[in-house]
Amino acid sequence: MYYTIKAQIYLGEESGFVAECIELPIVTQGKTLDEVVKNLREAISLHLDGEDLASLGFAPHPPIVINYEMELVCA
Repeated sequence: MYYTIKAQIYLGEESGFVAECIELPIVTQGKTLDEVVKNLREAISLHLDGEDLASLGFAPHPPIVINYEMELVCA
């Protein structure tokens, strides 16, 4: 059973940010980190609307855990 919904955020190829869920087929994007997180919440909500979370293997009200990939900056 999944107790969290996992996603990762990384820089888009041309601009902005991309968020992608690990267990669910959800990908979204945004110009800023705040926007991509907002879009991710909305996309997950729409994807799971009307679904029985237990039948999908999720605990009730799972939190979203996000990893953010950053480039290493060396001086």
